[in-house]
Amino acid sequence: MLGLIGKKVGMTQVFDAQGRLTPVTVIKIEGNVVVSDRNEEKNGYSAAVLGSIDKKKSTVTKPYAGQFKEVCEPKQHVVEFRDYDREVAVGEVLGVDIFKDISFVDVTGTSKGKGFAGGMKRHGFKGGRATHGSKFHRDIGGTSMSSTPSRTFKGTRMAGHMGNERTTVQNLKVVRVDEEMQVLMVKGAIPGPAQSVVIVKKAIKK
Repeated sequence: MLGLIGKKVGMTQVFDAQGRLTPVTVIKIEGNVVVSDRNEEKNGYSAAVLGSIDKKKSTVTKPYAGQFKEVCEPKQHVVEFRDYDREVAVGEVLGVDIFKDISFVDVTGTSKGKGFAGGMKRHGFKGGRATHGSKFHRDIGGTSMSSTPSRTFKGTRMAGHMGNERTTVQNLKVVRVDEEMQVLMVKGAIPGPAQSVVIVKKAIKK
């Protein structure tokens, strides 16, 4: 699975050769260093471990720094990509150019936190009639049975913490790959606020 660690810069819009306007999200790819590799003989599976964005030295513990020994400076974000579609060597720096021949990507990030929200906003419930005298407007309705089992099942959709979840948006079209600025532009929105870290992978369904 081909992929990189990136940072969401924000959204903008670009024109194509026919003059059509396309809304895009700009993802900055800061040098992804191959920290280590996993192989069938030693680990039982194949994978590449990438690290990105330098970590402040004063916050690095010796056990954490050990995995970067003789390879690179300690990185803030370390991600393992199973069955990497490209031959890589430990210490190699990967850039946005690996996506230049790819048309669609999947982007994983942490969605924006919305705080505590009611059932209608959180889950999209319809609610009751808005007419006078209804007495059922924005409630979630019944949440359990009566005497049997006389409790609410776990996982029932109710009010609670909304957002701040790991989310993946699939099949985003790659509009532009800028190797000079090391940015990837994809059509549409991706999860998370600006400056949040995202994982960009080759689309598995396209």
